[in-house]
Amino acid sequence: MTVRVMLISPAMNAALREARFDGDSPLDRSGRESARAAAGAVPAAGLAFSGPSGRCRETAEALGLGAARTEPALGGWDLARWAGRRLDEVAAAEPAEVAAWLGDPAAAPHGGESLRDLVGRAGDWLDSLGGPDAPGASILAVAEAAVVRAAVVHGLRLPTEAFWRLDVAPLTLTGLSGRSGRWNVGLGRPLTAPPAG
Repeated sequence: MTVRVMLISPAMNAALREARFDGDSPLDRSGRESARAAAGAVPAAGLAFSGPSGRCRETAEALGLGAARTEPALGGWDLARWAGRRLDEVAAAEPAEVAAWLGDPAAAPHGGESLRDLVGRAGDWLDSLGGPDAPGASILAVAEAAVVRAAVVHGLRLPTEAFWRLDVAPLTLTGLSGRSGRWNVGLGRPLTAPPAG
């Protein structure tokens, strides 16, 4: 069975503006306003999910997806003791650890989840939707940008390191269609409300 999975990255927050490893910061005023303005551009789906972070849940609600089910697999990248810190701070304090993290997909010097584990988690969730017991033909999910990137890496069977070459802007839609083991990807369509008229 072919399934259509539409992943929406959450709206802007202070952690994104400050290049921080987000430790579950809420949306800022601008992020909430942008998400509410984009609500009219959200495609219809048979089933809606949200990552567990406050940012994902607030975005889902502002987009009109208040009934979205919380899905732990869509949670942010667990960066353990780096959570809440800026990348430049961590790089200055732990240059060898940051180099290992960026260069080795199996490394987790922060004590959390490795890149390989993140891609595996996102891929397991994605494949569960395109398997024989798939929950529906169209699924919409508000997921952390790192999870969206990891799902694309898994879906296209890219080398794990390709994760670092993908950018996912706030409030963009990335679509995957297919089934477990064979996915096609449509990347980064901005969610903008249709013009009034």
